[in-house]
Amino acid sequence: MALHDTITSDLTKAMKEQNREVLLVLRGLKAAMKNKQVELRLKDLTDEQIFGVLRSEVKKREEAIEKFIEGSRQDLAKKEEVELTILSGYLPPQLSEEEIKGGLTQVIQELSANSPKDLGKVMKSAMAKFAGMADGREVNRLARELLG
Repeated sequence: MALHDTITSDLTKAMKEQNREVLLVLRGLKAAMKNKQVELRLKDLTDEQIFGVLRSEVKKREEAIEKFIEGSRQDLAKKEEVELTILSGYLPPQLSEEEIKGGLTQVIQELSANSPKDLGKVMKSAMAKFAGMADGREVNRLARELLG
């Protein structure tokens, strides 16, 4: 089943069960997906494009949690954590640091990269390989470590 169909069926299920938290999160996600669809002038989004929207929504929640904790608003941070959990359930499982290092080592060997100057080429290839399964900042940090 396509990711869009999964999200739609989960939204319908949340409506039937009157699960307010899930319903609000999925409605917001559907709106973000629709905005992306209009922005790109496409009829339908691919799963990869939906993963991009999901990652963006997850990142917003993570940043909001940090800000609420800094502002001593634990109640709002808890609400954002619940939303983050719901959204994270639709993302593919994240790779461990060791798996990222192994993949980066392979990419570096394929590109014959040997200095920090090659970071751009390595990142381009690595992010295509790890699409949706690893955080870009983590990949960048490990690539710098391996190259320099």
